[in-house]
This record gives sequence, C-alpha cells and structure tokens, in this order.
Amino acid sequence: MMTHREESRDVPVVEETDVVVCGGGPAGIAAAILAARQGARTRLIELHGCLGGVWTTGSLSWIIDSANKPGLMAEITSRLDDRDARRTRVKGGKNYAYDVEEMKLLLDEMCEEAGVEVRLLTRVVGAARDSENKLSVILTESKSGREAWSAKAFVDATGDGDLGAIAGCGFDVGHPETGDVQPMSLMALITGLAFNEIEAYVGGSMADPKKRLAALMDQIGVSPSYGHPTIFRIRDDLFALMSNHQYGVKCDDSAQITAATIRGRREVHTQVKALRALGGVWANMRVVSTGAQIGVREGRRIHGRYEVTGQDLLEGARFEDAVCRVTMGIDVHSTDPGKTKMVEAKPHRSKPYDIPLRALIAKDIDSLLMAGRCISGDFIAHSSYRVTGNAVSMGQAAGICAALSAASGQKPQDVAWVDVKERLDRVNDRETPLEVIA
Repeated sequence: MMTHREESRDVPVVEETDVVVCGGGPAGIAAAILAARQGARTRLIELHGCLGGVWTTGSLSWIIDSANKPGLMAEITSRLDDRDARRTRVKGGKNYAYDVEEMKLLLDEMCEEAGVEVRLLTRVVGAARDSENKLSVILTESKSGREAWSAKAFVDATGDGDLGAIAGCGFDVGHPETGDVQPMSLMALITGLAFNEIEAYVGGSMADPKKRLAALMDQIGVSPSYGHPTIFRIRDDLFALMSNHQYGVKCDDSAQITAATIRGRREVHTQVKALRALGGVWANMRVVSTGAQIGVREGRRIHGRYEVTGQDLLEGARFEDAVCRVTMGIDVHSTDPGKTKMVEAKPHRSKPYDIPLRALIAKDIDSLLMAGRCISGDFIAHSSYRVTGNAVSMGQAAGICAALSAASGQKPQDVAWVDVKERLDRVNDRETPLEVIA
C-alpha cells in the first residue's frame, strides 16, 4: 500500500481545563452540564453544528425510557413542555416526540446557563497519555486547524466510543460470535399531512399502525427495508418518519456510512413520493429534511471496570453504585434481513436493571469515563440501555464523577461512591435545578 509520511509538528494546547466532554449528544450534554454545575471548568466538543447529537443532527424526534429518569432528563422534559414542544403517542404516554429545532435552542440555553464552554464543528482525532497512564491531552481538527486540549478528566460521549478507541482502550463491536451489528436508520421530518386524517398510521394512536403503514407501502411498491416503519407525531402537521434499515454497516467505516446515508435518503424520498402519488390524505406530503447524520444503533463498547450483561437483564440486577435504572427491554434490530427486517427474537425476557458507575469508567486508561451507548456492556445488554433516556442519566453521573475527580486529583475509580451518590441525589431531588452545587 502506498503511504505518505506527515511531517512532525508542535500542536498548540489551546486550553487547560478541568473536564473535557467529547460528543454533544444526549449523554454528552448531560455530562457537561452536570460537571459545570459542580463548579468544574468544562469544555464540550461536538462534531456537528448543533448540540443534541442523534436528537437533533440525527432528527431522531423520539425519546425512549425517560419517564422514570429524574434529574436532568426530567428537567429537559419539563422545559420542552414550557415550549409546547413535546407530544406523547397517547395521553400520559411514557415515550415522547419533540420538536428538533426547539431542542437545539433548549440545549444551547442549558449549556450557557451552566457555564459550559462549547466548541462545535470540531472532531476528536487523537489522544495522549502521561507517564502514569492518565489520559492528559486530546487532539482535534476543525477550521482552526489541529489543536490540543488538556484536562484533569475526560468523558467519551461520542456514541461510537471514538475517544476511547483513539486513546488505546480495548473495546467490542457487534455480536460476539459473528461481529454482526444492528442496522443504521436515517430519520426524516415530513409535513403536508394532518394528524386527524392519518391517525391510523401514526405510531401508538391506534392498533397496529406500523403494520398498517408497512402494508400500504407494500401495496404501492415501496416495501420498506425496515419491517416496522413508523410515523411519529411532533405537531398536528409535522411528523418524523423512521422507515429504513441500513444493514451490515460498521461505525468506523466512512465509505460504508456514506453509502448507507445515500441509500437511506433515496429510500425515504422514494417512499414519500409514492405515498404522495396516492392522493387523498397523502397528496401534500413532503420531506422537510433528512437527518444530517444517520442514526447509528451500534458502535464500540469500551471496556470498563464492569461489563453490563444479558444476565443482568435476566436477573434485574441491582448495584450499590447504580446510576441508572433501565426499563427498556431487549431490542436487537435485525442483523440479517434474510431472516427478518424487524426486531430479532429475544433470548429471554428482561427485568428493569441497574447500570453501575463502574461500567462508565474505562478499564485500560485512567481519567476517562464513558456515557451513552459506548459504555461497557455486552451485545444483548447494549440493545437495551442504548436508548437516549438512559444516555442522559449515564451522562449526568459521568459528569459528576469527572468533576469530583478533577477537583480532588483522584482517578475516577478512586472517587468515593458516597460522594458521587450525594451529588446525584441532590440533582435528582432538588427543586432548583439551575443552581450550581458548591
């Protein structure tokens, strides 16, 4: 293979701070806000042009497993309500749709209120350890060129575990026997429809709306690659559409992701064009936008000091250092469309279970925590805890632990659980969520 040798160069350290969070999605914004609210100087670095990750750049438009999550998740939900920017499938429903643009504004405001220093449009590309095996510096690329950032503690909230992998941590991807990964999906926002006219096809509004929508698409010759296509109601005239699966695409292969994004966008537009041609209630249906990033269900699972397992789900495991109670069941989207285009059969029924702080602390390097779907877990457990309601709860715990680690000089694994728990309890219970905890 032909190679090109780059010249060595000195990279400016543009900032020395307490906590650096990489990735501004649901886990990352939670980690950054909570770290800052503990009084830590906090830098949040995000690849795209807005905060929110899959919530916003990915146009996910649907939050799962958030109803039992106190603290920041409850605060976000409340503040979306203040903006009239949230809808449940049915009255009192636990999962909900939200307005993507309102979410962008809200997360900007919350980070600004907490004192988080945000850098958008910046990618993490390198990392360095010190002589004591502590992650000490990360490297980024942006319009400002190559830059270095120094901190006392770091949080990998990239979703795909990019920082952990770059730093040299061990990780797993996909099924342990085959390496197969769950498919990606490209979301779309659609308009030109009226809820009262298409209610039978809107997720959760009536019996079997997914089957009804799939049957209609089959009938008009645009059978979806995802067997359970879903329309989510954001407003009475604004909806989200999840109707495609991109199979066999790895999180670290840009060529595969590019091709999957193009396929997904083509499929969505083809489906919408065919539905519009039906006339009637579909006559004015249009795509407002497709996600600027494709939705990735499965990336790297960074090795931590505890691995959450399918057995934990089977037993409904409880841990002394629990930071999150997961109620989402096992949800492995098909890894083989030849067998099914829906969700694979579950190996067993799961019970609500805990995620311990230890699963958020990197095993192979010090001063690094993880939050979101890149924490330490196996293939089956990951399919459950990966949804974004859980990501926020993991993020707030990682942010608190990172802030305490930075303040005390202790490694994250040496921070006393009682101190983390005391801060978490105050976050989850306090009536004045915007205060900084001294």
